[in-house]
Amino acid sequence: MAIAKPVLGRTIKRKIHSIGGRKTPFIAGHKLLYTCNLRCEMCPFWRRPDERLLSLSEEIKMMDTLVEADVSFMGFEGGEPLLRNDLPEILKESHKRFHTSMVTNGWLLKSRIKSISNYLDYLFVSIDGLEDTHDRQRGIPGSFKRAVDGIKEAKRYLPVSMSTTITENNLDSIFDLMELARSIDVSVNLQVSYNYSTADKISPERERLHHILIKLKEMKKSGYPIVNSYEYFDAVINSWYNNIPWVCKPWSTINIDPLGNIVMPCYVLNEYSGKYKVWEVNIKELWNSYDWGQYESCNKCSLSCYLEPSLFSWKKPSMIQERIINGIGSYIASMF
Repeated sequence: MAIAKPVLGRTIKRKIHSIGGRKTPFIAGHKLLYTCNLRCEMCPFWRRPDERLLSLSEEIKMMDTLVEADVSFMGFEGGEPLLRNDLPEILKESHKRFHTSMVTNGWLLKSRIKSISNYLDYLFVSIDGLEDTHDRQRGIPGSFKRAVDGIKEAKRYLPVSMSTTITENNLDSIFDLMELARSIDVSVNLQVSYNYSTADKISPERERLHHILIKLKEMKKSGYPIVNSYEYFDAVINSWYNNIPWVCKPWSTINIDPLGNIVMPCYVLNEYSGKYKVWEVNIKELWNSYDWGQYESCNKCSLSCYLEPSLFSWKKPSMIQERIINGIGSYIASMF
C-alpha cells in the first residue's frame, strides 16, 4: 500500500525534525518534459524546447534522493506526461516510493490509462470550461471531448479530479463546469491563472474574480465536489482584497525540471528555472541553509500546489479531516 509509509511514517519523522525548526519538503513536483500536444494560452512551458529528458535510471536516482529527503508525495506533470513512452516504468518506480499523482491534458488518456492506472493514486485532468471555452483556451479543437472521454475511462480505475485554471476567458463558464463535474461524478481542483512573463496575459479581472471566489466557497459548502479547502478561498480573498496576507512556505514543495534541476525558491518566482541537480546536493542541508524567510510574505500566486501546503496545520481539525482522513479513506475505498 503505497500511501502508508509516506503519509504516516515520513510525516511523523518530519514532525519530529520540525520541532527543532528544521525544514523538509514533503511534496515533490516533477515536469517530465516541456513538450505538449496542446497550446494553452496561459502556459509558458510548451513554448520551451526540451534539451533532453532524464533516462529511467536518472528518474530513479532522482526519486531515491527525494526519499532520503523524506518526501512523501510525488506529482508528475509537463508538458504532457503521456507523450513519454516510458511513463508506465517511471510511474511504477514512483509508486514504490511515494503517493503518486499526475496531471494530464487528457488527449491520450483513454488509450493509455490502463497501462498506468496501477501506479497512480490520483489523477488530475485539465478542464477549463465547457467545449467551446475549453478548446479555445487549450488551443486545439476536440481537446474537450478527448479529455472528458479520458476522464470517464480513467475513473473506472482510480480517483480523478478536473484541474481547472481560472482565467479571464472562462470566468463565465466556471459554474457550468461545477455542474459538469457533478454530472460525471468527479471533483474539481481550482487555481487562478498567473501571468508568466512568457505566456499570454489572461489572469482574470479582480472584481469579477472576487465574486466568483465567494460563490465557489458557497458552492463547496452546499456540497459541490470542490477539492480546494475553505482555507484556500479565505486566503486568496483575504490577501488579494482585504490586505490580510497568508504565510507562504515554499520549502514544503520541491520542484524538479525535465533536466533534473531543483527549481528554487518556487515554481512561480523562478518560472521553472533550476541549477542544482537534485542528486548532486544534500537537500536537507540546502533546505536549511536557504533564506526562505524573504518569500513568506509573497502572495502573488494562488497556485494550490503552494497555497494548500502552506495553509495546512495539524491544529486545524477541518484540514486534517479533509486532507488526511478523507484522503486516506478515499484511497482505501478505491482499492475495492
